[in-house]
Amino acid sequence: MWTLLTATFRITSRKGLPRWINVVPTVILFLFIDYLAGFLFSIVSRGRVGAAGTFSSVMPEPRGKNEMSFFSAWLAVVTSELLFEIVRGESLFGSFGTMFLKRRCLKKIENVEDRRETSILDLPEFVLEQILGKLSAHSLCQASGVCREFRLRCRSDHVWKVLFQEKWGKLAGPAAYREWQRTLTSKNDACSGGEKHSKVWGWPLSCLWPFSWFGSQGDAGKGPIGPPSESLMAWYLALESGKLWFPAQIYNRENGHVGFMLSCYDAEVRYDRLTDTFSARYPPHGPRAIVVEECVPWSRLRAPPVDTSAHELHASDCLEELRPGDHVEVQWRRNKEFPYGWWYGVVGHTDNCFRDARHCRCHSEDTVWLEFKQYTEGSRWRQAAVDRKSHREEGNEAEGFYGGVRKLRSKEEINIWTKLWPTQALE
Repeated sequence: MWTLLTATFRITSRKGLPRWINVVPTVILFLFIDYLAGFLFSIVSRGRVGAAGTFSSVMPEPRGKNEMSFFSAWLAVVTSELLFEIVRGESLFGSFGTMFLKRRCLKKIENVEDRRETSILDLPEFVLEQILGKLSAHSLCQASGVCREFRLRCRSDHVWKVLFQEKWGKLAGPAAYREWQRTLTSKNDACSGGEKHSKVWGWPLSCLWPFSWFGSQGDAGKGPIGPPSESLMAWYLALESGKLWFPAQIYNRENGHVGFMLSCYDAEVRYDRLTDTFSARYPPHGPRAIVVEECVPWSRLRAPPVDTSAHELHASDCLEELRPGDHVEVQWRRNKEFPYGWWYGVVGHTDNCFRDARHCRCHSEDTVWLEFKQYTEGSRWRQAAVDRKSHREEGNEAEGFYGGVRKLRSKEEINIWTKLWPTQALE
């Protein structure tokens, strides 16, 4: 009780207020409550009911000088808060309302903090990268719209590298990348004088469709929050969108036309995500206009293996090492106006060779004989001779012109040509 009175006098004296104003009735009230509470607790804890129903030993035992019950301690704290509100100018009943309102708000805040759940962002960085690496491109686009932290992680090149290699690694080569960069540059130049919100890339509306674009603004209105134009995510989505025409090569062009069997020609292609195929357009040559082919499957496409234009002679660097039985691709075109196509062939033996591996000297001859076994024996397309020492474009208007030669060094390339082999020999 002495503790309660000491706290009361300390507050009133600090503020310079008369102690009998508002404070005295409050102290008397709480003293009475404390005594009454001690009396009731004594009844509950030590009371005994006699035979006549009367209570005995109900008077509280005196506590020691330094003892203080839990209820008295709580009452002292509450009284101190109440007195502080009274000193600030509140009435008695207003002080009760203010004190309990603060306690209720504090309790709500503590409950909110206690209910805080562990976020996926609390995981170690390595674990989070492994989880994001298992997501598909569609899921990554959706996850990138969750928050700023997810957006930064979901569009990093480290996450998209595996996805890009799995789907586009074998088709989107350096030539496709250069075309994409050229398209970006031209669009940036076209938009440089336009409105501020006119951008090359917009953020994908992942909630509706992961590859649709719209001009969204950043959190602070400082520009778009889409993937950086140099990122793998932006390149991946550009290819998936179907708006980018990029260079590639197509096996057996024009739906396997008999005149192009076991050949591979340059074309511009774009992806159709609805059918998971490609549209292709072949450049015009001679009197022929642009030829368009639809629904080209993945199995008939490849990235250009060499950085040589379809109208340029490829510099052959493998002629000295060619041996009979080696698999090669040879540039060939119908006439000077036509573009080159790559045709599959095999290095054959010379006419005076015994075709015995132990006695074969074909590799020492200056002439390399190329065989195209998809044509029948006696066909004018069956064989072609190439000078090993000073190779240039060779041929004529009747049989066409043979250009550069590249040796196939991987079984994967050879197996692709084997799968495309025609069911019947060509004339």
